[in-house]
Amino acid sequence: MTNKPKITISTSPFLHDQATTPKIMWELGYTLIPVLLAAIYYFGLSALLVSLASIAGCLVTEYYLGNKGPLGSPLRDGSALVTGLLLALTLPPGFPLWMAFVGGVVAIGMGKAIWGGLGQNVFNPALVGRAFLQAAFPTAITTWEPPDGRYWGARGTNLAMPFYQGEPVDALSTATPLSEMKFSHEPTALADLLLGNISGSLGETCAVLLILAGLYLVIRRIINWRIPVAILATVALFSGIAYLLAPDRYPSPGFMVLAGGLLLGTVYMATDPVSSPLTPKGIWIYGVGIGLLVVLIRIWGGLPEGVMYAILLMNAATPLINRFARTRVYGYS
Repeated sequence: MTNKPKITISTSPFLHDQATTPKIMWELGYTLIPVLLAAIYYFGLSALLVSLASIAGCLVTEYYLGNKGPLGSPLRDGSALVTGLLLALTLPPGFPLWMAFVGGVVAIGMGKAIWGGLGQNVFNPALVGRAFLQAAFPTAITTWEPPDGRYWGARGTNLAMPFYQGEPVDALSTATPLSEMKFSHEPTALADLLLGNISGSLGETCAVLLILAGLYLVIRRIINWRIPVAILATVALFSGIAYLLAPDRYPSPGFMVLAGGLLLGTVYMATDPVSSPLTPKGIWIYGVGIGLLVVLIRIWGGLPEGVMYAILLMNAATPLINRFARTRVYGYS
């Protein structure tokens, strides 16, 4: 008796992309490992502790609130881990661990689960968690420490008890390069910005690694190259105009691109395919809008940094951009 060949009948599409959500998320996570190692090199054990606390908050919330699809646990796609690590990279090294954990809970709960889960969020979840921490704990999230070679032990208020007002911690707080430039008009050397030997968030430790990660993700077609090009070109153009008008007051384009969280936000957060526009035209509008807002906030706003607010505002504008920049369907005027 011969075995008859089986015929599979299915609907289109018949060709499938090999890239899956778990594969993309885990590859994003792998590219963040060198950035985390650089943070640990400069700030020691506290960088690892803050990252673990933030990731734990995301994983716990994802486990209880995430949609359990065909694969079983919602943790398998790696999105919660990437969100937690990205959130940690936006925090200072001396940040209290319990606050980092709460930030992870808010990032997944308010930034992802409340919208319906993976692929439904309007805003980047990591930035939602960061915005909550900025509003709830403004002093803790703006207390910076220099990379002074202390590798072991906690920094600042890492081990502070939740909601406990104790004695002030004897810690050296320094200004970030953006703060020094905005309030004192003192620029930081571009070499220090490239290598990361500066005060700031964990993800501001090494611009070179973020640039290399961005190039890798573009070559792998994991992120859309138009978004980082539009953002960085806009920031360089308009900050360059301001610099030409008043070089003693405004920072140079190189400083604006390398300082703060612009590269981290550009490579990993603005390129979120869920919260960014769908069409090439819309993507250019989206990227230029982020770049303009960053320059406006940094130069003329009350805060030295504006990447988080710029991305969140353009996330909110994405549905309107999609409506304006949608492609015309063949056969319809």
